[in-house]
Amino acid sequence: MAGCPTACPILGYGLRTEGPGHRLPPEDVSGLGLPVLLSRVLLAFAAEFERESDVALAISADLLRVLDEPGARVRDLPLLAGVSKEAISMAMGVAGKQGLAVLEPDPAGSRGKVARLTRAGQSTQDGCRQLLAAIEDGWQDRFGSAGVRGLRRALGRLATAPRGQPSPLWLGLEPYPGGWRASVRRPRTLPHFPMVLHRGGFPDGS
Repeated sequence: MAGCPTACPILGYGLRTEGPGHRLPPEDVSGLGLPVLLSRVLLAFAAEFERESDVALAISADLLRVLDEPGARVRDLPLLAGVSKEAISMAMGVAGKQGLAVLEPDPAGSRGKVARLTRAGQSTQDGCRQLLAAIEDGWQDRFGSAGVRGLRRALGRLATAPRGQPSPLWLGLEPYPGGWRASVRRPRTLPHFPMVLHRGGFPDGS
């Protein structure tokens, strides 16, 4: 499948997904590994979402999701969203230009800033949630509800675990002991959409 990435979607201008999406001829995928197959499902979903939305899926799923009208401290956003400071900065820049979010002084009096959704941002995020639900319903009609529900259940088993225990997905993300990631603060959560920026190759945007 020429032109279709074999990894998570790379985000381009406006943090929109780059790639051909699902408008590609069918191919024999029997020899592809699970990460490649899941990445292509994610790419297809993002491409369909962004054809209908003025907001990139990464911005909706990672930034707007953790903001509300009272706001959140900017320094807390990487931990809340599960992405890097650089990714948050880029997402805030795009959201600010679109009038979806603003930066304001911290009402608690600290030196930091607080980010919050504008009224337009709240309306946009509500619309994004409705669009996500509509796409999932459409996929159930197109691919069969049993298949879509089966995929959701399988992914749920990877991402969840009994209370107090790490999920299988977290266990697979343990950093290599000799690598630089082992020496930095560990994330508390994963992004709802992997933000692989055009400046870097890691899902956390670094």
